[in-house]
Parts: sequence; C-alpha cells; structure tokens
Amino acid sequence: MNNRNSQPTAIGLLLAIILSTSANAEDWPRFRGPNGSGVSTSSIPTEFGKESNMKWNIELPGRGVSSPIVVGDKVFVTCYSGYGMGGDDDGELEDLKRHLVCISRKDGKTLWTATEDAAMPEDPWSGMGVPSHGYASHTPTSDGERVYAFFGKSGVFAYDMDGKKLWNKDVGKESGRQRWGSSSSPILSDDLLVVLASDESETMYGLDAKTGEERWSTPAAGFSNVWGTPAIAKGEKGNEIVVAVPEETWAISAESGKLRWMAPGNGGGSHSIVIADGFAYSIGGSRGGAAAVAIKLGGKGEIDEPDWETRAASRFATPVVYDGRIYTVARDAIQCYDTSNGEEIYQERLPAKLGGGDGQGGGGRRGRFGGQSYASPIVVDGNLIVTDQGGTVYIIKTGDKFEVVAKNDLTFDKSGFNGTPAVSDGDMFIRSNTNLYCIGK
Repeated sequence: MNNRNSQPTAIGLLLAIILSTSANAEDWPRFRGPNGSGVSTSSIPTEFGKESNMKWNIELPGRGVSSPIVVGDKVFVTCYSGYGMGGDDDGELEDLKRHLVCISRKDGKTLWTATEDAAMPEDPWSGMGVPSHGYASHTPTSDGERVYAFFGKSGVFAYDMDGKKLWNKDVGKESGRQRWGSSSSPILSDDLLVVLASDESETMYGLDAKTGEERWSTPAAGFSNVWGTPAIAKGEKGNEIVVAVPEETWAISAESGKLRWMAPGNGGGSHSIVIADGFAYSIGGSRGGAAAVAIKLGGKGEIDEPDWETRAASRFATPVVYDGRIYTVARDAIQCYDTSNGEEIYQERLPAKLGGGDGQGGGGRRGRFGGQSYASPIVVDGNLIVTDQGGTVYIIKTGDKFEVVAKNDLTFDKSGFNGTPAVSDGDMFIRSNTNLYCIGK
C-alpha cells in the first residue's frame, strides 16, 4: 500500500522540480541576462508597436536608464523621482528618492514599490554626465529569493520577493572627479553579491547575499572611471570576476577578492565584459578610439598580450557575442567581427530612424552624451535587437551579411530609450525613461 502510494507522489515531486527548473531557466536575472551574455533562445514577435503585439504598458513612478530584469512571474526595474526630472521645477537635491518597482509580468500591474531616500551629499544635476542619465543607472539583480538594488551613495539594498527590506549596506559616499555618478550593476557569484562602487569608494565589494555582511573589499585606484558591469568566469580555483578598467582587464577571485590576473584592455571602462567560449571580450572605451581585445580565460599573473586586438566602434553599449561573431553598436553604426581573430566582417549604418525624435537622456536634457547608444544590443532567437534612443527598435539577422528584418516604432514615447531589453518566455520587456513595455503575442 505505501509503495503504491509513494510512486505517484515521487513522480509529482520530480515533475514539479523539472517545471521549476524550466521556469528558472527563462529568467533574465541581471543586466543583459544570464552572466551578462545578452543572448536568449526565446522567440518574440519581430514586428510590434503601439497597436501591435503590445501586451501592456505601465508608467513608472520616476525616470531612469537602468534595465529591467525578470524573475519568474515578476519584473523588476529601478527609477528615481523628486529631483532632476527635467521639468521647469526640478525640486531640491534633498528631495531625491530612488525606487525599486516590482511588476506582474502577466498584466503589468505594480505589485509593490520600495522607495529609499537619497543619502547626501549626492551629485547635483549639473555638468555633462548626470543630465545624460539621471540617478537610476544600476540594473538590479536577483537570486530568486531576494532582489538586490545598488543606489549609489545610498548603498546596496536587499529585499525579499514581497518587497520587505532585508538589509542595507553602505559602500561609500565619495564622488569621482567628473561627478557623473556610477552605473556598474551588482551581480551574483553563487551566494556572493558583487558590487563595484567605482565613484563611491573606488572599491569592489564581495557581500554575503543573504545577510549583506562584507566578506571582502578590494580598493584600487584603477576602479575609478569604471561604469561597466563585471561578468563571472569559471577558473581553476573557483569563480573569477572579470571587469574592464581603463587600459586593462582584471580578473578577481570571488573567494578572496584578490587579483588573479591582469591583461591589456582598452581606452575606458564604460562598457561591460562579455564572457563566451572560453574568452573574455573587452570591447569599447572612451579615449583614443575604441579597442577590442580577446583574452583567453585561465591565465595567471600579468598577461602581456591578448589573444587578438583590433579597433571597434563602441562606447557605452556593450557588444553581444553570438555564433562566432561580435556585434557592436555606436550611434548609428553597427559592426560585426569574427571572434576567432577580430577581423571585421562588415560595418553598416542603421536605416533611418522613425519618428524624428532624438531620444533624450535620463532626465530629459541631453547633457554631453545625448545621442550616444546606451542600450546594449541583444540576440533573441538568432536575431539582433538594437534599440535606438529615440524609440526605433531594429531587428537584424545575425550572420555575415547585414540584413534588416524589421524596424519597429516606439517613438510615440518621447522620453527616450536607454535601457537594455530583457527577454523571458516569449516576452520582451523594454523600458523607456518613464515607462515599461511588454512585447509579446
């Protein structure tokens, strides 16, 4: 009797585990999805717009240029309000607040919002940088049990999936020379939360994801002027945190926070590292033209030469690596390179934008960097997705030939598009500076 009854129970439990694993496999839990690859095998509509394949649209309680993430049936995105909103009355700096918004992926309803006051002194809404991106540039991350948000000088926050605040960690309140703020997004390495507080303290922190306790901290002057997000590489002695710093590429032990190897990089730290096929690709930069380097993983100490090096037009947008090719986007140009040797396959200009808009920056005024490509390209079901600041979304075939599949119009939203889309289970989530859209059938 007991054996007969236990069999269907065991099968049911096994089926539940399989279904749960399958659902988690479709999560997009950090900036650019799993390990920052920017690649999804999901299938989404190639044509969409205000009246076509738009499942829902929600206005956010503030502005921002961070990217959405997807965990199960929830979508998370950050924004800010109270100051630097781009209107006639920008408020007072002390009124600045940051928000983490949890949204139902099914119908776009807000499930909860966590709001945090900005710690002072915050960087003012002035100069060349902050007016380009505002005060919500860091993309959150999640391990499925908790969601983590980095709010710059206000620190790192952890919430449970119902919005209860679990802990808050101060990681510094300094400002870089430019006073542009930071934007490197937090990432997870198993149960370690990695936070690069570049402007706040020129320090990388390894925090216990459950408690927020500091396991290690690594200060380095080289972390200044770094706005990109690290990626995780599997090393002989455990996980390595690979990050692009000005002129170099560093790999830091996730266990100890110590430098394991360093290799050549490029002119700046505005882009994020991409890990693919046993290599770290560092492509982008802000000085002396943009370099691209490929570094074979598994090295030790100081690596004098990369596997290959070339020049590539990319600055803020992180390239995507797919099927032996690297795709970069800078302003209105797209380039494709061979991952084996860095040779250029093609360089083409994107077709004319729709709507005639210029896609302004995070707070509504362009700043120095208005017009740059902030949203990174992603690959979905073999197609390249490129989001223009003004709201034109290009669908381009991957491969050795440049071929535009569709050109989609979201230019009715005049606030600007600077976040990288997230993809999960046939839906694509695109945030403008003020709204979040769900594209799907």
